[in-house]
Amino acid sequence: MALVNIKIEGKSYQVEDNLTVLQACRKCGYQIPSLCSYMDGKCSLASCRVCLVEVVGARGLVASCAYPVNEGMEIIISSPKAIEARRNSVELILSNHQRNCLQCEKNGKCELLEVSKLVGARDNKFMGQVTDATIDEVAPGIVRNTGKCILCGRCIEACKSIQGIGILGFERRGFKTIVAPAQNRSFASSPCMQCGQCVLVCPTGALMEHSEIANVDKAMKEGKFVVCQVAPAVRAAIAEEFGERIGTNGTKKMIAALHRLGFNRVFDVNFGADLTIMEEGTELLERIKKGGVLPQITSCSPGWINYMEYFYPEVIPNMSTCKSPHQMQGAITKTYFAKSHNLDPKDIYVVSIMPCTAKKYEKSRKEMEVDGIRDVDAVLTTREIAKMIKRSGIIWDRLPEDEEFDQDLLGQYSGAGVIFGVTGGVMEAALRTAYHELTGEDFGKINFEAVRGLKGIREAEIDVKGTKLKVAIASGMNNAKVLLDEVKAGKSPYAFIEIMGCPGGCINGGGQPYVKPMFLPKEDDNILETYREKRASVLYSEDERQVIRQSHNNPDIIKLYKEYLGHPLSEEAERLLHTHYDAHREKYPD
Repeated sequence: MALVNIKIEGKSYQVEDNLTVLQACRKCGYQIPSLCSYMDGKCSLASCRVCLVEVVGARGLVASCAYPVNEGMEIIISSPKAIEARRNSVELILSNHQRNCLQCEKNGKCELLEVSKLVGARDNKFMGQVTDATIDEVAPGIVRNTGKCILCGRCIEACKSIQGIGILGFERRGFKTIVAPAQNRSFASSPCMQCGQCVLVCPTGALMEHSEIANVDKAMKEGKFVVCQVAPAVRAAIAEEFGERIGTNGTKKMIAALHRLGFNRVFDVNFGADLTIMEEGTELLERIKKGGVLPQITSCSPGWINYMEYFYPEVIPNMSTCKSPHQMQGAITKTYFAKSHNLDPKDIYVVSIMPCTAKKYEKSRKEMEVDGIRDVDAVLTTREIAKMIKRSGIIWDRLPEDEEFDQDLLGQYSGAGVIFGVTGGVMEAALRTAYHELTGEDFGKINFEAVRGLKGIREAEIDVKGTKLKVAIASGMNNAKVLLDEVKAGKSPYAFIEIMGCPGGCINGGGQPYVKPMFLPKEDDNILETYREKRASVLYSEDERQVIRQSHNNPDIIKLYKEYLGHPLSEEAERLLHTHYDAHREKYPD
């Protein structure tokens, strides 16, 4: 990669020659507002015109998010012409934006309002009108309000480049243009994963998770026995909602806050992750020993499951039949836990706190119930539970850091369960137990470093005392397609494949705190490349601190099988913990 010499505001700098003007300026310490570019500063649309700057010798102002740097370039950010143009661009966007900020779920997190302050935009400078707004609240995971959409195109690009689906596009023309699935369909009647990656990049409240806070409030008011269970990735990000740096472990304060919110029990879904490994690992070994369908593919990510059912139903025989960890734990809570505490399952209300919007869809699937009772009643994202904590008046900084998850039948967990929240974690947890089952001993080093890392596709060959086990990991559907095409063609060399719907895994789920590159504190200038690594490090550190680091050594898991389930893949385990999948679900119209 070559370097080029440029000038910004009259000062000389050297930058890589593959950068845009926007990226180069940010790298050199200059802030240029932008709405259509996100994360790494790249932009394929250059539609918002908020990042306009002067480049000496260029014809007129240029969009810095799409204009490449070159040798000798001189960039002027603060010229009166550029300042006025940026302000006009934002004022034009505001003229056609349905504001009602007090009711907006993005209040306090809205990038449009922050950019408006930066450029000095004047309200009502241009008078426009929001017409024919579509409010789509049908899908369980995501809500869409075109009246708040500013046509930046971020969601279109995320759906296309991250997941390779591209269900979103510009519909209609002129002032009536909106962003929508084809023919302005609902997300519920489109091949949408419900992954929420579009929500993560939306700068306004046009795309949000479908909130279930009111449902939880109602359950508490009615006197239900309300149990909350927290996914591992939540602890790696929740502190960001309270102003702490990315990579801060929020476990202890989160537990303290949840106890103060009035939940009857606060459990860790790491228990459900350990249970998943027992079932999924046994299922894999059964397939290997008995010549079953290989490779076996993990089923923990509901976004990935949605994608598979729409686009790759041919691989259904390869899918593990296991429910995801929080669904398993919900089923055990309403059976084993209920029986042990003389509780009527109908009086138990299970709330899963998840980093994911697709979990909202998953818990509503007809298969996710036992004897007519739902495994999980409500799903709250990391952002939603943060809202509940703030609403209650709890001061995050004053919470104690010594409270633990409730240790009541479902309380203990292993380090293997913790790492489920990062890509490769399910694979590593499974290998720790599979090694034990195949050899009768635990893997001495515990860590399987070969499956770690955030690269989109990874493969490894594990030597189990002479038996070679080839495995692969993918996160984000653009990456998963490569492995799935091999499976579909019958050419996959792997025994086991882990797929996560979101790049990096659950740490980057659609329900996690927003990462806004323009407004990161100074000490986090390089976070665009490292924020996933920082969140992942929280989970790996938690794993290292655990005394028990393999799922099969979890005392509560051992007790559960001894007292209730019998053994992995038993008839009762199959009834409570396993499910099936549908090819081309009927709700998607041809």
